[in-house]
Amino acid sequence: MLTFRSGAQRLSGRALALLGLFAFLIFLPGRASTPPFDRDEPRYMEATAQMLESGNFVDVRFQDKPRYLQPAGIYWLEAAAVAASGTLHDRAVWPYRVPSLLAMTASVVLTAWMGSVLFGAPAGVGAAVLLMTSVLVTAENRMGTIDSCLLLTVLLAQTALLRAFCDRESQRPTPWQTSVLFWAAIGCGLMLKGPVILIPSLGTPLALAWVERNLSLWRRLRPSWGWLISLALLLPWCVAIGVVSHGEFFRNAVGTNFLGKVSSGQQAHGLPPGYHLLVFLIAFWPGSFFVAAVLPAIWQNRHLSTVRYLLCWIVPHWLVFEAIATKLPHYVLPTYPAIAILTAGMLTRGASVWTGWPKVLWGRVLLAVYGGAWVLVGVALSVAGPILLWTLEHTLSPAALVLAGGCLPLVGLSAVLIWRSELRKALLTSAVCALLLYTGLFLVVVPRLHSIWLAPRLTSLVHQYQPCPTTDVASVSFSEPSLVFLLGGKVKLVGAQQAATMMLANRACTVALVDERDRAAFMAALGDAQGAVVSHGAVSGLNYSNGHHLTISLYNLSAP
Repeated sequence: MLTFRSGAQRLSGRALALLGLFAFLIFLPGRASTPPFDRDEPRYMEATAQMLESGNFVDVRFQDKPRYLQPAGIYWLEAAAVAASGTLHDRAVWPYRVPSLLAMTASVVLTAWMGSVLFGAPAGVGAAVLLMTSVLVTAENRMGTIDSCLLLTVLLAQTALLRAFCDRESQRPTPWQTSVLFWAAIGCGLMLKGPVILIPSLGTPLALAWVERNLSLWRRLRPSWGWLISLALLLPWCVAIGVVSHGEFFRNAVGTNFLGKVSSGQQAHGLPPGYHLLVFLIAFWPGSFFVAAVLPAIWQNRHLSTVRYLLCWIVPHWLVFEAIATKLPHYVLPTYPAIAILTAGMLTRGASVWTGWPKVLWGRVLLAVYGGAWVLVGVALSVAGPILLWTLEHTLSPAALVLAGGCLPLVGLSAVLIWRSELRKALLTSAVCALLLYTGLFLVVVPRLHSIWLAPRLTSLVHQYQPCPTTDVASVSFSEPSLVFLLGGKVKLVGAQQAATMMLANRACTVALVDERDRAAFMAALGDAQGAVVSHGAVSGLNYSNGHHLTISLYNLSAP
């Protein structure tokens, strides 16, 4: 049985720094070479760029429309990174992704520290490895969106909670600074994504109090005055946006965006309960099998304070997001550090945790089936690079083939080690496979997938032909926000009739991007002027946001 030991060997500051450096380097590839991912990321980027250009840091907008979905915290962070880099007018993508890079790196370090506090230094390292190699973390840290930064605020709150937890277990007083950290982290989380942070941060101590029938940990957080710190961080901006928007922000952000996701599936993301459990196999790969393998040990040790604390972190948050109508994989990301810590703790704290396959037949069958699915996911991820390049670009990349050839044997070796009940070696082998796979994906495969990156190619086409220093651009057939960002916000997303009207009104300085399927309607709208239409090239490719294959031409009208 596991026991809580406040004096357990913890990771040193040097070890944590080395882990952070390693995570930083692992997360770095592809950050500058990968174009904006439609659709959410370029909306954040463009809104941030407009914030810097206008000097308005309160009212967040995408082109001329207010973006009243969440508070302004993420835009401030990205604006600071862009301002520091001096790349605002270049529309470089990498500065907007710097907050996510730094936040996820810090999250790995905090996960390692928490794991070492609860289960010892080896568990801390194992938890960091499980987190940094997961598919979802690999994707999220490379996007200029909220979730990596939100995860950091969750972990800062949990760091304070864990310190109070350790103080309680060791019968020490909890210093006031711990309470300040807890409530300040919640305030920062509120400024990033509104009340979402309350689910893991308040849910953990309250669930623990309910399970233990004991409010002692909650009292150590000093809620009688701590909430004022959170309010002080949130209230000034709330007052400002309430005045500027005449209350529209709160009606939209809370009433439509937040509560709407609870009651109905927004943006075609309505799915039944169990979705996150099914997606976990891929989203937490390669760690997902090891989580399944240690479930019996977790159940056996569920009454221990360390395990109970982590379960009270995981279960309430997971259940809430399985219950709400709108579901996306990153909604349960705040539980991943706790899952990683709990799994690593079970794997590193004694041979009794994993002594072989379950004794009961149904347990062996279930774990074997899950393990088979896990291997299939590993094989699919390993060969995805060459297959994508062949399918989309019709090219055979030797570098991608070499990477696939290096990953596949590691997946096979991991499967053999799992069969032999050597789970720790299997975890290390599969983690190496994941790191090799991700590095190859972002350095070799993604930059060569030209056909799916329509926005950069359309932007280049527009820049090659600009009839005037200030050219009006109408995009009829491609309305993704990545094009808006890369063209500096200077593009109108309109229909064929409106594009023709723009072109006729400003004949000399207007161009239009029109797909071949919209060409007839566009020409008809031009009327007698269609004879003066000039084409300046075309771009073909796949709009991966909706699956449509497009061939978009750039048109303008010749001088009369």
